[in-house]
Amino acid sequence: MGSVSATLLAAGESHRMGDRNKLELTVDGVPLIRRTARTLLASHLAEVVVVLGHEADRIRRLLEGLPLMLVENAQYQEGQMTSVHAGLTALGRPCDGLMVCLADQPLLVPADVNRLIQSFDERPRGSVLVPTFQGRRGNPVILAYEHREAILSGNRNQGCRRFIDKNPDLVETVEWDNDHVVFDLDTPEDYCELLRRMGDGEAVTAVT
Repeated sequence: MGSVSATLLAAGESHRMGDRNKLELTVDGVPLIRRTARTLLASHLAEVVVVLGHEADRIRRLLEGLPLMLVENAQYQEGQMTSVHAGLTALGRPCDGLMVCLADQPLLVPADVNRLIQSFDERPRGSVLVPTFQGRRGNPVILAYEHREAILSGNRNQGCRRFIDKNPDLVETVEWDNDHVVFDLDTPEDYCELLRRMGDGEAVTAVT
């Protein structure tokens, strides 16, 4: 199986969550950012780089003791793509694929990440893998390493979404049978929905 390294984007200001930094919200008693990082570390990823920005020192403390590479994006207010650039620049190991991960997907489990890695390795065509659920495009996505230089040399405001939209011939999709790849926490209502689902017995288990 080819190697895949991940860039975990944790620099945003989470304006839509109100006064709370959503990365500090707890899921099964674990801060969201730590839970996401542990999910990635428990998978078959070769390396995990976390990009910090807004409230970097507070988020760094939530990740203490984990074998991660932490980098800080001083330009985080200019948009998510600046964090993608920071993460891709910091990757220290050669790899076949680049996974771009969002920090606010609490339903993701290591099996989801491993399925993405395997699907990328076994893809019949293309060089970009995108998970989908009921027609909705999800995350994380994986891009072949060959695209790294094109992304780094391109417009910092372009974003992975624009790159994917402009290159549909490169994209292979894989359909999920649950909403793990599309459920994220942007608003207080999203967090309430997560807590409701957990209360109804949905399996949301912290990674040990």
